[in-house]
Amino acid sequence: MTNVLNIPCSELLAFRLIRRVTLKILATAVLVMFLTLICAAQGPDPATLMAAQKEAIAPFSYMDGIWRGPAWTILPSGQKHNVTQTERIGPFLEGTVKVIEGRGYDSEGKTSFNAFGIVSYDPAKKVFTLHSYAQGHVGDFVFIPTTDGYIWEIPAGSMTIRYIANIKNGGWHEVGDRIVSGKDPVRFFEMTLKRIGNTDWPAAGAVSWK
Repeated sequence: MTNVLNIPCSELLAFRLIRRVTLKILATAVLVMFLTLICAAQGPDPATLMAAQKEAIAPFSYMDGIWRGPAWTILPSGQKHNVTQTERIGPFLEGTVKVIEGRGYDSEGKTSFNAFGIVSYDPAKKVFTLHSYAQGHVGDFVFIPTTDGYIWEIPAGSMTIRYIANIKNGGWHEVGDRIVSGKDPVRFFEMTLKRIGNTDWPAAGAVSWK
């Protein structure tokens, strides 16, 4: 038997069957692609990300606690300013970030310097970042772990401000240098701290659920 197009019915039925199967395959492929794009947009699940962040931040546990000691900095006027520097440091957000507060006290016990920082880790980029607030300035800076401490830098046009810290055996020594290509580094900051105790800051004091 044939139809008006003189195409045998058996061939017409086969054609329709092939077309139906092809459309289903195409629809399935489009659905799979759509779901893949959604998953890619969502990224890894939070548990995986947090596990990677905890693992990366954990080695900085030696920084936790309360620290105190002498420090000095060179003011824009060129005057050397001496302070008693304190730091309190602890983990936050289930250990996925490290939180730091620094205070400098003058000879009368008044706060002459106060800074706040958060060290975090990006599993996708595999880099550490220091998010810093100090004296009205806010910035994100690359934070590089070293064997006994860290290095972080502030780009400042043709000049780089570089901080290098060594922390071990309950002591913390950190210096800051202004670096210009082709010239010797100029030191403008130094602190020498001792660890004086533990702290449950900043995790302590959370609001209870009732």
